[in-house]
Amino acid sequence: MFETRKSTLYVILAGIFITNAVVAELIGGKLISVFGVPMSVGILPWPVVFITTDLINEYFGQKGVRRLSLITAGLIAYCFGLLYLAMSIPAIQGEGLVTDTQFSGVFGQSMWIIVGSITAFLVSQVIDVTIFHFVKNKTGNRMIWLRSTGSTVISQFFDSFIVLGIAFYLTGKMDTQTYLLSGITGYSVKLAIAILLTPVIYLAHALIEKYIHNK
Repeated sequence: MFETRKSTLYVILAGIFITNAVVAELIGGKLISVFGVPMSVGILPWPVVFITTDLINEYFGQKGVRRLSLITAGLIAYCFGLLYLAMSIPAIQGEGLVTDTQFSGVFGQSMWIIVGSITAFLVSQVIDVTIFHFVKNKTGNRMIWLRSTGSTVISQFFDSFIVLGIAFYLTGKMDTQTYLLSGITGYSVKLAIAILLTPVIYLAHALIEKYIHNK
């Protein structure tokens, strides 16, 4: 019963993780203004990714996270591949129908945004899982907040600057000042979110323990 419940838990967490990661990449090309600084709207689903990453880390270890991260990166690439295929097929013309221009305007992210997103995702996940287990090995089952929030805080610093650097800075869409300001702002938002989500992580731990041990 324990193993069955744990397997079910992995499937549920994996589904939540993959869904939010893919959605974040799909909407990531849209920039919004945060205190006058441009930032990707793709930040919206990432709080859920933060939580599920830490929970998978906690209950399924480094192997579980790394395997899921590779699968997710592959699915993101597959998703964009299908979108580009869909954009290459002409749409039916008619009043009220979605045109090729409208469709491409929403889903036609540049190849550099895709490369930047996948690269940042994989790098940040490797950093997250490494720091998480380093802290856990030092503290045991104590100080959940330190390994969860700490790993997120550090990994998302790299994520924030990698995706902007590849997708916008190296392609000349952002100058150095805008790149640094956008990266710092995006990271500050993620930092604030990670801290605010700490009680949610403890609640999720309690619910999972109750579920898998049938308490």
